[in-house]
Amino acid sequence: MIVISKWIFLAVTLIIGSTVLANASSTNSSGGGLRLTIVYDNNYYDPRLRTGWGFSCVVELNGTAILFDTGGDPDLLVENMAKLDVNISKIQIVVLSHIHGDHVDGLPGILEINPDMEVYVPVSFPTSFKAEIEAYGSEVIEVENATTIRSNVMTTGEFSTGSCARTIEQSLIVKTVKGVIVITGCAHPGVVDIIKETRELVDDQIYLVIGGFHLVQYTENGVYYVVDQLRDLGVVKAGPCHCSGDLARTIFADSYGDNYVEAGVGKIIEIRMCTDLNDDGVANTDDLLIMANAFKSHPGHERWNLLADMDNNDFINIIDIAKAAIEYGS
Repeated sequence: MIVISKWIFLAVTLIIGSTVLANASSTNSSGGGLRLTIVYDNNYYDPRLRTGWGFSCVVELNGTAILFDTGGDPDLLVENMAKLDVNISKIQIVVLSHIHGDHVDGLPGILEINPDMEVYVPVSFPTSFKAEIEAYGSEVIEVENATTIRSNVMTTGEFSTGSCARTIEQSLIVKTVKGVIVITGCAHPGVVDIIKETRELVDDQIYLVIGGFHLVQYTENGVYYVVDQLRDLGVVKAGPCHCSGDLARTIFADSYGDNYVEAGVGKIIEIRMCTDLNDDGVANTDDLLIMANAFKSHPGHERWNLLADMDNNDFINIIDIAKAAIEYGS
């Protein structure tokens, strides 16, 4: 208890200076929690939902709801969203990764219900497609280079490499308290190259890459090569779905172990506010007590608490406590 009390005292001391720390790090702060819901995919997860070839997910962050891609069937998309209690009228933004039908054909079902939104599309999209969106009364925002969409949310911009150079695609980058989440539609340019591009754009750890990895035709050796490359790039967690293929999903599950994210339609990923460890909606002394109790622990240790490991280094240290102090009272 003496050691714990010592670090509670230190945490409280850090709280006194937390305003200064917060201001100093405001450009890297990710604010509140994140909720990511896969609403369309060809892989099962939630048995209540129907699958379909394609991909779509909802990203909710800091009061903003973003729909990334729309799957290939508007009726199926709307049906799944209703079963998941996703309110289409609350969506403010749609981001489309690339022009293929399994990612854009569900859009009319969304715009018929809620046309009052911004739709981010690669500038290379056909003029006729953009005109169809505008006919609903929606605003088309054309993307060429990396673009900030909202605070802590950006797109890679148009991107293409390698054998799929003709398929121009954008991916979504979301900053969270755990690090960066990269969401890919099909990853036609190559999921490894997308992560490399993300690291050029954002100076932060890649906490999770999720979505279609376009590995369905890869050999076993080819998939292992991709896994090794992502590990070398510091990707903490991986959630391949859609066009990744069963072989790739199996290899990623074996290779990433506990850091593999099983992704399919209905999968929900939540990252809470930095220090709300007990999920009571506020960062307070109870959370600091949890942090202090876990101090100097690591996976397998009796006091280990994964939620307290803010910097994902498998050890609870002073940096984690400092991050907790910054969020105190929010």
